Amino acid sequence: MKILFAGTPEFAVEPLKNLIRHGFEVAGVITQTDKPQGRKGILTPPPVKTAAIELGIPVLQTVKIRDEVESIKAFGADILITCAYGQILTQAVLDCFPLGVWNIHAGLLPKYRGASPIQSCIVNGEKETGVCIMKTELGLDCGDILCVAKTEISPSETYGELSSRLSAVGAELIITAVTLLQSGNYTLTPQGEEGVGVVRKIGKEQAKITFDKPAKEIVDLVRGMNPAPIAYALLNGEKMNVYRAEKAELTGEEQAEFSACKIGEVLFDKPKRGLAVKCLDGAVKLLEVQLSGGKRMSGGDLLNGRKAQKGQVFEC
Repeated sequence: MKILFAGTPEFAVEPLKNLIRHGFEVAGVITQTDKPQGRKGILTPPPVKTAAIELGIPVLQTVKIRDEVESIKAFGADILITCAYGQILTQAVLDCFPLGVWNIHAGLLPKYRGASPIQSCIVNGEKETGVCIMKTELGLDCGDILCVAKTEISPSETYGELSSRLSAVGAELIITAVTLLQSGNYTLTPQGEEGVGVVRKIGKEQAKITFDKPAKEIVDLVRGMNPAPIAYALLNGEKMNVYRAEKAELTGEEQAEFSACKIGEVLFDKPKRGLAVKCLDGAVKLLEVQLSGGKRMSGGDLLNGRKAQKGQVFEC
């Protein structure tokens, strides 16, 4: 069985490498075009392209995959495996593969269809997620499911950490999937229409912290935005990136002062106690922060440097 693989970011690299490690024939890789990166806008290849070149696999980079049907057919592949490729496939592309198109989806279906299943499940406070191998049809992540692997989410796990872990899960699961497809002995499970959810791409507009929310909701937002686009809060009109946070435990004396404070108010003036901010149901401690143009530091160090002070109020 000849495989064509389509993927773009780092998440897709380990599944590609694992197919090769297990001796499957990958005829080629489709990925997106090189993009400018960093402040200097240096043209940088996608991680999957770099991996494919290292593995000696031919690469096809596409602006629009729908315009590359003849090039795709030329690979002579039996199936297409997609993994965070980033473009919508047309029926003409799907029809190129006699054994179908199969997607490695980093979320549980049908609840987490769409572009941001990993981030969204963290932001939503989920305790479990997983990877689905799904047959690709026209429509958004609506195809029948071939196999699923579930995993618990750690209460402190960030988007970056969970993404790395799910990449490894997907790398193992695609071996199971391709082995089943090769044998022809498998059963597909329809998703159904109950519990369908769609999660859109997450951008900077969703990353702002407002402290009129419960502490857990704020902590989950910070986790889901790390390492990108990074949660932030505004203090005295200045943007403060927040990389890590946790619910603050208040002493009895601190609890007594709590009721008089405003939502978003800095509660402590003791650096050793950290940078704690009043929220809807208590307080949240900002563990690792960064002011614009500055370096990352602990919330306690920020207090120590008088960049934040007790009584100041974050914008809500």
